[in-house]
Amino acid sequence: MTLPGSKQVARVALTMAMSEDREQERELKARFAREGYRTAAVDYGGDFLSCLNKVVERAVVAAKREGVIKEVHAEEGAVAGATREALSQIMAKAIGSNVGGKIGIARYQDHISVAVFFGVGLLHLDDVAVGLGHRAVSS
Repeated sequence: MTLPGSKQVARVALTMAMSEDREQERELKARFAREGYRTAAVDYGGDFLSCLNKVVERAVVAAKREGVIKEVHAEEGAVAGATREALSQIMAKAIGSNVGGKIGIARYQDHISVAVFFGVGLLHLDDVAVGLGHRAVSS
């Protein structure tokens, strides 16, 4: 059996980010825990540009609260960096708009992935944006 790598951890983070509600989030979290993943998810919404730092902060806090990472500089930095990478991937589409959706975080040993799955609103025209970041930390 091969251990999960960055691609599988990214898939888990995306799945967490796309969960419909808290109940599904809990079910996914339990399922992934049985497979050895630590996961977290957190909702977010607001003006994209003004919320960048807040999204990073919420991702780090959720990862710590759910036991995905320890309160260690390198692990907090890994989540923050992966979150910024995910946000940078949707910046062109989201700049100047409101976003709303979920941040999904997954870890398996030394792999950490953060996915953002946001609706991007402009008047009554909604679009969807997905971003994904990955970092490696010592386990």
